[in-house]
Amino acid sequence: MLLANEACYTTRMDPSLEFAVDLSRRTGSLLLEYFSPEGLTPTLKADKTVVTEADLAADRLISSAISQHFPQEAIISEELQPELSAHSPAVWVVDPLDGTSNFSLGLPIWGISIARVVGGIPNIAVVNFPAIGEFYTAELGQGARLNDNSIRVKPPIPGQPTSFFSCCARTFRRYEVNLRYKCRVLGSAAYTWCAVARGTAVIGFEATPKIWDLAGGWLVVQEAGGAIAAYDEVQAFPLVVGWDYRQRNFPTLMAASPELLEQARAQIKPKQSFQASSVPG
Repeated sequence: MLLANEACYTTRMDPSLEFAVDLSRRTGSLLLEYFSPEGLTPTLKADKTVVTEADLAADRLISSAISQHFPQEAIISEELQPELSAHSPAVWVVDPLDGTSNFSLGLPIWGISIARVVGGIPNIAVVNFPAIGEFYTAELGQGARLNDNSIRVKPPIPGQPTSFFSCCARTFRRYEVNLRYKCRVLGSAAYTWCAVARGTAVIGFEATPKIWDLAGGWLVVQEAGGAIAAYDEVQAFPLVVGWDYRQRNFPTLMAASPELLEQARAQIKPKQSFQASSVPG
């Protein structure tokens, strides 16, 4: 389990974070050129997830910029570079378009996630949702921010009826969920993390996230004071050389407090049919 570092945010910005902020804004502008409320037609990848030309264009922009400015550092990205082939002083983990299904349907909850992993853990993160005007940043030991305002997780207020639990669509296919909180499936793993970080969700669960789905949001939740744990003890960090991250899922719980996290673990249980048919990966 990881808890947030309690250090206060300062005005100093790590140069790599400043770079990621600018790059994410440029990528957001690119994606908005593709985005339409009427939607667009995606294609299916081999794993049956959807991809659009916008995903590929955004990945090319991000990967090219990182390679130019940080040529000694590695990149893991969803569309172009899903494998970590060699040791590197730092690794950029990129989801160029998180929430592709929402994007392709004309729904505005989608974003760009960029994280830089140093010493085995994320040390800077930018998660940008340009269509709804939400821009999250985090730096290890310096806190998390939304649109340049500090954010913190918020445990539920006793008697307050509107606290909610955020999860992915696969959750209810694979797990029995007995949490008492209202559920919201938002269609973006990165947004689930950010909803917990900003205090609108008290618990989040992603059943099948890839490393690029969680790297940025992980640090945002951690620096906002949240608790994080692998659901089945398959750890996302440190990164492993030689892994094809397309083949690796990292079921993950996040919550506004350690107590809520353990409550969620106790009340989200694999369905017997899933236990019988699941394959590690």
